Amino acid sequence: MKKVFKTCVLTTMTVAMLVGGAGSAFADKGKDRDDDKSNNKSSSQNWNNNGNNNGSNKGTNIKFENKGDVNFFFNFSDLKGTDVEWAVKYIASLSGKQVFQGFEDGTFRPREKVTRIQAIVAAVRNMGLEAQAQQEMNTKLNFKDADKIPDWAVGYVAVALENDLFFETESSVQPDKPADRLWATTLLVKSTKQYDAEVKANMNAKLPFKDAGQIPAGSVGYVKVALDHKLIDGFEDNTFRPNEPVTRAQLAALLDRVGDQLPGQEQNLASGTVTAYPNNNVLTITQNGKTVPVTVDPNAFVYRGGVRVALGALVPGDVVRVKLVNNVAIYVEVTSTTTNPNVDFTLNGRVYSYDIGSDEKITKIYVNTAANTNDQPILQTFEVAANYTIENGDRMSLINGRSITVSGTNRVVNKIKVNW
Repeated sequence: MKKVFKTCVLTTMTVAMLVGGAGSAFADKGKDRDDDKSNNKSSSQNWNNNGNNNGSNKGTNIKFENKGDVNFFFNFSDLKGTDVEWAVKYIASLSGKQVFQGFEDGTFRPREKVTRIQAIVAAVRNMGLEAQAQQEMNTKLNFKDADKIPDWAVGYVAVALENDLFFETESSVQPDKPADRLWATTLLVKSTKQYDAEVKANMNAKLPFKDAGQIPAGSVGYVKVALDHKLIDGFEDNTFRPNEPVTRAQLAALLDRVGDQLPGQEQNLASGTVTAYPNNNVLTITQNGKTVPVTVDPNAFVYRGGVRVALGALVPGDVVRVKLVNNVAIYVEVTSTTTNPNVDFTLNGRVYSYDIGSDEKITKIYVNTAANTNDQPILQTFEVAANYTIENGDRMSLINGRSITVSGTNRVVNKIKVNW
């Protein structure tokens, strides 16, 4: 088989990013461990950074074109290991909202324990109240340990208090105390501001965990609601481990799930079934019986089968969940895949390259669907049927950059039309 034109491997991402299978918030298949104890001694240093890497080449600068630069830094090797790789998709999902960022040295430190003040800051940001927190930085707090709260965090604590994220009986914040699973679960269920009645109704519920007896009676309702709404689940040994500290990887998963259920988030979410192959960075889905075109940012995070893929890897029949910023998708996840879409398709684009067999017939074609000729190529790859036809030309007409329309069934092209 010969390759006509040079074909390179392309994706929609700005940089490569290690990805793994999906995992559950607060559930890590029994492998949750702090493998890097040295991280603990610097857990507070530069945590509240704004992602300014000052030219460092250790991190990843992701730019979403629809809203300017979104700085989110982490190190490849920092997210390796089966105990943390599952969280990458959640970290990616949060990046567009700048809810949970990395450190100035380019790491994310997924195994590092989260302090209470860090969890409070993340919860407030996740609620979309960052601006309000900045405005309330001079608030005089009445907590007994108000003098222990860092100046940069005062506004976040004030906003958290105003939004009932604390219990009435809490007189101290304990900002540097590790946030345990139960405390973090309660904080983030409270942040949804929509489950109060449900929490109260479930205070006497029976929890499925072997260590349910370690969960105080006044917290049972919060854990039950978190379970019912799929914010958390337990470990493989059927424990919840309420007093175990939360890691940054685990908190990222919980924040992402909670974020989808916050009031007003409906306008930033879309879901439906893919009805056509992506074209010109547009994903067409059926939502509530209506066909909806979704513009996808060129650098969006797209996941299928738990692995990050190019947008072109999505096929008709896939069920997707989409997160939007300014009506442009920055995160797309396939929640249900199809293996046999049985869908006819027609796609406009430009010739990028093609493969030919020993009989000099085309066996595979690579179609560039980028909106403009000078844009970074966005490739759709198709097998070509043995009995394909070429309309308005022949194989020699298929030069790089030539406008074409391909059509066929189930990603197998049976006709190539040359658009002169």
